[in-house]
Amino acid sequence: MNGKTVRLTVAQALVRFLTRQMTMIDGEKLPIVAGCWAIFGHGNVAGLGEALYQAREDFATLRAHNEQGMALAATAYAKAMFRRRFMACTTSIGPGALNMVTAAAVAHVDRLPLLLLPGDVFANRLPDPVLQQIEDFSDGTVSANDCFRPVSRYFDRIHRPEQLIPALQRAMSVLTDPAECGPVTLAMCQDVQTEAWDWPDSLFAEKVWAARRIRPDVDELAAAVATIRAAKRPMIIAGGGVLYSGASAELTAFAETHAIPVAVSQAGKSSIDERRPLALGAIGVTGTSAANALAADADLLIAVGTRLQDFTTGSWALFKSGDLKILALNVAPYDTAKHEAEPLISDAKVGLTELSEALRGWKADPAVAERAAKEKAAWLEAAGKALAATNAELPSDAQVIGAVVRALGVDNTIVVNAAGGLPGELHKLWLATQPGGYHMEYGFSCMGYEIAGGLGVKMARPESEVVVMVGDGSYMMLNSEIATSVSLGLKLVVVVLDNHGYGCINRLQMETGGANFNNLWQDCAMVAQPDIDFAKHAESMGAIAVKVSSIGELEPALETARANAKTTVVVIETHPLIVTEAGGHWWDVAVPEVSARREVEEAREKYETARRHQRLFN
Repeated sequence: MNGKTVRLTVAQALVRFLTRQMTMIDGEKLPIVAGCWAIFGHGNVAGLGEALYQAREDFATLRAHNEQGMALAATAYAKAMFRRRFMACTTSIGPGALNMVTAAAVAHVDRLPLLLLPGDVFANRLPDPVLQQIEDFSDGTVSANDCFRPVSRYFDRIHRPEQLIPALQRAMSVLTDPAECGPVTLAMCQDVQTEAWDWPDSLFAEKVWAARRIRPDVDELAAAVATIRAAKRPMIIAGGGVLYSGASAELTAFAETHAIPVAVSQAGKSSIDERRPLALGAIGVTGTSAANALAADADLLIAVGTRLQDFTTGSWALFKSGDLKILALNVAPYDTAKHEAEPLISDAKVGLTELSEALRGWKADPAVAERAAKEKAAWLEAAGKALAATNAELPSDAQVIGAVVRALGVDNTIVVNAAGGLPGELHKLWLATQPGGYHMEYGFSCMGYEIAGGLGVKMARPESEVVVMVGDGSYMMLNSEIATSVSLGLKLVVVVLDNHGYGCINRLQMETGGANFNNLWQDCAMVAQPDIDFAKHAESMGAIAVKVSSIGELEPALETARANAKTTVVVIETHPLIVTEAGGHWWDVAVPEVSARREVEEAREKYETARRHQRLFN
């Protein structure tokens, strides 16, 4: 330290610090914090608002229409940037802050960097209870922002100016750590934001944050090599960690050098070009028939950068081999300790490289690749039928996906989705060819993520066509960032699939023996079924919008959307019950043991039969 200081408010110091944090991407030095989303209120407008104004030439401040939406956009930005850059979000206290909790949970589950700066109550407590303050009758230290604690990797509340220094250092450590990465919440007491302090110059020295690559332990690597060499039917499951590590080339090289087929989780899809012979596509509940067939017989799962969530494992009923072993290659020890796995704690890029070098000369039994090729050919034929154009009055989700692929292509298009029936169809049917070309938020499966998420993706990848596929249910939950995309000149193509309700959950309700109830509009208690004109609604927010009545009309509408200069929304009605029959797997959704409905009792019998295939470790 040089002993020099600069007098700034806490908010000014925070913003200046953020502008000095850098990263290197492809040889170019860039600010690691790409800007701040802000919706101002009495808890942050005077402090952080003034500080952001002073820094407006060096640090972008963006205004959204919904606090959850802006935080989801920031989360999607970090995901699309493969965690190499991230964004901050600031709100007032109370409802504005709490609106970000859902987005914090998304970032937490998906292991994504997100800096949350909600305003908080007065540290001096003189005006208590201030407007929008939550009062805990037994704990005077609690505020609404304590709700962020379980969905933050690091949480702090700034009561005094000097507390900001260690808080910022810890925040950056978490936001850039490959194993600990996740949301950070710094709750900013509103009076403290405005207090001045003499800050050491060293706090504002430029710092470049390099991506840390954890290398495998020598003994763990040797054990992993022995395990792979002993396997007769190995298979790779690639997760989001492959993309975050930038290890797509290493994954492909490892698979092809050692003749091991690859399946992908929702987060891992696009980590390998699915045109490659050994790339079998999606696995699990929403998996291809090819991937699931080989998974059922596999005696070794090489799980790379995945936490093996229940949709990936078919609720642990997918794998039938009695001698199954799991090798977990992951930066997070927490994930390698699951499922009785053999750990290989390592970054995916260096881990796969060192593993391949240690396996030099070894290949899996040729019968594995031969079966993979046969199963993949059968799957591609089935997928082609599902995607084909139709003259049906109400097309399926798969047929809409087919139209999107034919009209927009997949090589320079990023598809964005999160919830409902579309994740299952897209996981199976979208042919991912480039890293990040498939952007699915399925760790938390957050309805409402889609449009806000698409905005964040477009900010990260402006050169790509970003197509948001969203059901009417998710659209109704959160659509206001259409207006934000228009205001920022960030063009999206939004395809709204209107099946008049929550079609996915309605199908699940039927599969578990339940009566059609409270999901599709026609099965709800209401005086009149609403006739929602999504095209006019989107148009009212500044978008170009059109409703089409068939697949034949959809394709030219999408081609027009591609040529348009601003956000375009295309609406099409779809069938609520049709799904792709091929592929897929059972999913553990508990069915009531007792019911007056015969259908529920029959579903319970099937449920108990399916559960017998579940493995006991978890």
